[in-house]
Amino acid sequence: MRPPRNYFDQSFQRDAGMLSRVADSLYWMSRYLERAEHTARLVDVELQLWLDESLDAGAGRWRFLQDALQVRLPEAGPSIATNPVHVLAFSRTNHSSILSSIAAARENLRHVREQCSSEMWEQLNRLYLDMIKSGSDERHAINSHEFFQSVQDGAHLFQGITDATMSHGEGWQYIQLGRYVERTDTLACLIAKHFERFPAPPEQSVESAEYLEWIGLLRGCGAFEAYCKTHTAEIRPLRISEFLLLNPEFPHSVRFAVERVNAALHVIGELTERRAKLPTRIAGRLRAQLSFTQIEEIVAQGAHGYLASIRSECGRIHTAIHQIYFDYLVESELIA
Repeated sequence: MRPPRNYFDQSFQRDAGMLSRVADSLYWMSRYLERAEHTARLVDVELQLWLDESLDAGAGRWRFLQDALQVRLPEAGPSIATNPVHVLAFSRTNHSSILSSIAAARENLRHVREQCSSEMWEQLNRLYLDMIKSGSDERHAINSHEFFQSVQDGAHLFQGITDATMSHGEGWQYIQLGRYVERTDTLACLIAKHFERFPAPPEQSVESAEYLEWIGLLRGCGAFEAYCKTHTAEIRPLRISEFLLLNPEFPHSVRFAVERVNAALHVIGELTERRAKLPTRIAGRLRAQLSFTQIEEIVAQGAHGYLASIRSECGRIHTAIHQIYFDYLVESELIA
């Protein structure tokens, strides 16, 4: 999957008509905000787990975080710029940092403010300004649970405001599409990296050093309490795997995210009369696969490879969305 469009380092294409540019901005705004929330949650979880582990284990956690977020982290050094948390939270050179992602989401929304509610703009702008303010006392912020929680709360509040104040038409559907394409990819990457270390999750509960790793995976997906309410607090890795991959009701399961991608594509096709078969077909096939596959089958064939295929299909959906809805030529539409 190619990196999201960032107004700070890429030119904005202007040959596809106003509607495609608006849809493009809404899609990327949503993807960037979802990425910021995901990064904030993972960093917060890893910092808390690091406190309960040895220095060697803590170094392993940073390597895992680097792989899960697909970011190269520097070796920890004496300056704030070489702190791995700084790179993930405030670095301007890391275009996937929390600050860069929120700034890019804000810039995308700024270009289409007339399509959104004033409450949406005010909330996203407030979140961005709070990030800038936190950067003035960065040494405190990057070690603060409250800071990372505030990023998550701000993103959740924006989603709620969007749902409550924006008409649920075409623009809203592109926001849903961006959110859940990003969520599918980031969840699949996170869970896949976990399965690289634990390729065969046991059915029985674990109480060894693996216990914290599975707790960390649940918390990294915002799923700990939801899992406990479904399966009790007993940590059974096979059940956790099933919950995060195949649960149809939990918002941060892979299946839930894919179903929302599929639903948004169907509605957009109806609203725009661009009933493109390719992205809908890929999403529909992926949805059916997740709906009818058992966790035992996934583990037997290799969970890491299974998740890699999901990410590959997600990348194909993303590419098809761009080709059909954002990057098409106006002339070709007029001829058609």
